[in-house]
Amino acid sequence: MSRPQKWETIPLRYVCELNPSVAFDGLDEDEDLTFLPMDRVKSGYFIANTSKFSKYGASYTAFEDGDIVLAKVTPCFENGNIAIADNLVGGKGFGSSELFVIRPTAAERRFLFYYFQSSTFKQDGEASMTGAGGLKRVSTDVLRQHHLPCPSRDDQRRIASYLDRETARIDGLVTEKERMLALLEEKHAALINRIVTRGLDPNAPLKRSGQAWLGEIPAHWATCQLKRTWASSDYGLSESIRDEGDIAVLRMSCIVNGRIDVSKSGMIADVDDHLLLRRNDLLFNRTNSLDQIAKVGLVDFDPDEPLTFASYLVRIRANHRATPQYLVALLNSSLFLEFARKNAIPAIGQANLSPTRYGEIHIPLPPKAEQDEIVTFLERDAATSTPVREHISSSISLLKERRAALISAAVTGQIPLEEMSG
Repeated sequence: MSRPQKWETIPLRYVCELNPSVAFDGLDEDEDLTFLPMDRVKSGYFIANTSKFSKYGASYTAFEDGDIVLAKVTPCFENGNIAIADNLVGGKGFGSSELFVIRPTAAERRFLFYYFQSSTFKQDGEASMTGAGGLKRVSTDVLRQHHLPCPSRDDQRRIASYLDRETARIDGLVTEKERMLALLEEKHAALINRIVTRGLDPNAPLKRSGQAWLGEIPAHWATCQLKRTWASSDYGLSESIRDEGDIAVLRMSCIVNGRIDVSKSGMIADVDDHLLLRRNDLLFNRTNSLDQIAKVGLVDFDPDEPLTFASYLVRIRANHRATPQYLVALLNSSLFLEFARKNAIPAIGQANLSPTRYGEIHIPLPPKAEQDEIVTFLERDAATSTPVREHISSSISLLKERRAALISAAVTGQIPLEEMSG
């Protein structure tokens, strides 16, 4: 790629410190500090928690106000999960060990911030990643040796100011469309909540369910523990997924909007037959971040090739009392998920909801024929509402692609500097 003649190309280590040391001397055990889990670095936005500092806890990455924090693992690195730390409690923070900390010394902070979002940087990092499975990493040495185009400090400021303006404009459009999409999804979620807990007849007599999360249900419906609708439940395989072999392995990320996305699966060479999946199997996500845990996906197809599932998933097979399609609608409803996640056991960065705790939750259970009617209604509604939401989602994706392309062009000299004045 050609660059302006006045732009130098220099190693990154010449213009910033990588993972600089941060002194925590003088801090008391359990003193409040900013804590930053990996999943809280969201494409330029620093979304921190306040947590108790412990000198004796797990390994972490430390940073200060003004430092750039950047994800080092896939897929967060590929997604450009990066932010500038600011407004830290006590001016210092700590977080996931899977974050790089970058402290500019001879370059403009916001120019570097944008450069780390460019396709040039990300492609170089992705090409050098090491490790197995879905969590490959960029090493610190790769970052140190990375060569970046480096215009003068004045030009860096001009580029950063230009990108501040242009990305803010695009971000405004994205925010507007995301708000519209959120309203549509909220309306859709409310419909599902009502249908799976009250049925299709708005005039049906109601009774108390005896469950605080559920409220009233149609008088002719039953309630039961979720596990009473299961013929069986099984943990996934415990072997490491090495992406080698002929058998696809579904991961947590394969559960998408109640369905199974096989394209996100790994591979394995051998598995016991009893762990192979078939049509109408349900997969329950038992371990994940709290906002993702308890999602359920339905295998709504006959697998052409052997298909199994990883250890953080649990397979559920419904018995004669429940239609799998009704269960997946109920269990993915926002009303149920909110309650189910309250039963999870939290940990740093993730939570766990065992099949035992999950199965003890009481659910509404319509007659089987009515379950089928509910499923048919929701399928018809999805046929009309889903394309509208997908169209808005597509336009959001196009705007984000435009934003990414603009950043990459600006920080690599493909946009003339005179066009950036304003």
